[in-house]
Amino acid sequence: MERPDQKQPANATPPETQVPAHSSVAAANLQAANSRNEQSYSAPSPGRSLPLHSLRNEIRVWTRDLLIAIGLALVIIVFLYQPVKVEGTSMAPLLSDQERIFINKFVYRFEPIQRGDVVVFWYPLDHSKSFIKRVVGLPGETVQIRQGAVYVNGKMVPEPYVPPQYEDLSDFGPKTVEPDSYFVMGDHRISSNDSRVFGTVAGRFIYGRAVFAYWPVDHFGSLSTTDAEANTK
Repeated sequence: MERPDQKQPANATPPETQVPAHSSVAAANLQAANSRNEQSYSAPSPGRSLPLHSLRNEIRVWTRDLLIAIGLALVIIVFLYQPVKVEGTSMAPLLSDQERIFINKFVYRFEPIQRGDVVVFWYPLDHSKSFIKRVVGLPGETVQIRQGAVYVNGKMVPEPYVPPQYEDLSDFGPKTVEPDSYFVMGDHRISSNDSRVFGTVAGRFIYGRAVFAYWPVDHFGSLSTTDAEANTK
């Protein structure tokens, strides 16, 4: 009979610390898998830059997008807008000599020509030349000028775009505008060769409306149509 304080042999392992052989193998496999995962993933440090091949790819994407944008802009300009150089001062102060503007070549395919529009057209007496003027009278209307004031169908048309120093105080008309034709005048009335001289302009000769000035830079901006419509009905 063993005494309560008798010690076990030195090489004996307490039963509660023994681990089955198959559990030891599983633990070893799990440790190896964790080691492989740690080796296969390494989080980039906050200050690390992109790899060279990624940077090149980013540059290629930005270059491609830029070229596409430039191409679309050129298509729009070539097929929808046309750059024009103004020669002379007949449209001063709105437009100055040698000023560069864009005209919309397709706008009148979708909407009618209106009073106040600044239009570009083939000169009726020489179709090799282009003029730029403002539309004053529409088809079927009667235009008359009394001491510089413009009357359409007997009612005066306000013209805030004509400064007092540019007014021509002479008389003209009355003149009835032919069907599908337009009475045009320059804003610089005392220095303008317009419908008072060469007559009305057929609609088929009008090929664009001035929409935007881009040079010189101090004139950069939209050339919005001035509301010159009067109640002529």
